[in-house]
Amino acid sequence: MAKKTDAPMRAPAGYADWLSDIKARVVAARQRAVLAANAELVQLYWQIGHELLQRQQSAQWGDKVLDRLASDLRAAFPEMKGFSPRNLKYMRYFAEHCPGQAFGQQPAAQLPWFHIVTLLTKLPTAETRAWYAQQAIAGGWSRATLEVQIRNRLMERQGQAITNFETRLPASHSELAHETLKDPYLFDFLGLGDDAHEREIENALVRHITRFLLELGSGFAFVGRQYRLEVDGSEFFIDLLFYHTRLKCYVVVELKATAFKPEHAGQLNFYLTAVDRQVKAQDDQPTIGLLLCKTQSRLIAEYALSGMDKPIGVAEYQLVRSLPQTLASSLPTVEELESELAEQATGKPGLQVGVEKMGDDA
Repeated sequence: MAKKTDAPMRAPAGYADWLSDIKARVVAARQRAVLAANAELVQLYWQIGHELLQRQQSAQWGDKVLDRLASDLRAAFPEMKGFSPRNLKYMRYFAEHCPGQAFGQQPAAQLPWFHIVTLLTKLPTAETRAWYAQQAIAGGWSRATLEVQIRNRLMERQGQAITNFETRLPASHSELAHETLKDPYLFDFLGLGDDAHEREIENALVRHITRFLLELGSGFAFVGRQYRLEVDGSEFFIDLLFYHTRLKCYVVVELKATAFKPEHAGQLNFYLTAVDRQVKAQDDQPTIGLLLCKTQSRLIAEYALSGMDKPIGVAEYQLVRSLPQTLASSLPTVEELESELAEQATGKPGLQVGVEKMGDDA
């Protein structure tokens, strides 16, 4: 006779929703715990750096005290990997350049430690550090993304596109829309030469959509390429269509592998009218157009956009990087610090481990 097995317990009514709610609360609690632990770590590092700074200035302690302190702290707390002489130098530098434990209006404790190190070592001024800190916090950037945006000099390009937004959008919407666009856009990750054709660029952008979205900026969601519109029996195809979650509007992107011409703006103006009438929902904001050209005359673009009914921006793109690289800091790099900490932890050089892991960054 076969052994009778217990049938699975049937969940009572409402159980699934309750379980889902508990899971969400557990995840939220764990995230708060990580953020709280990170804030405590950052505050501790700042305090150590501040006291080092004070004692070295008042008692004229030399840098050899860093080696002694690092050795004594590692002996007392062998499980912690953040007490190398180099990391102590970062703590001192942090306290010296962020006396209020903040980058501008952004509390440093909102950022993981290696984000802070990146801001300190790769940016030369308090103004630029504050700007990138604000963007990193608002966008939830990983450290890798922060480094890419610094290397690509996002601050210098943001909000630089030629637009007619001021006269074609409500004031409350115009400024945010203008700051969403940049000039130039950097497409050097496509691996194409300057002689690439429009369809080649479009194909490559779709293949590298993750990198493309990163370059466009936060809030862009990809809708489709060669998006079909029909007007009075004729077909028209938009190069690339996006939806912007913060602006609450569609964004039509047209690529031109030539210099900007006024007729390009007229074509894009037509597409925006069609999207507004056929695609845009009633509660969406007016559709915005972005015309990406190989080169442009800013004056010609300004003249052309002044006669357009729809909100349009014009910017250049670069397939080959021409922006200068960020100057290297005199402090050791984050990678050098990580390698040193890895060697301390494993005895083997080259393994990458973080200092007090916080999410995907140390």
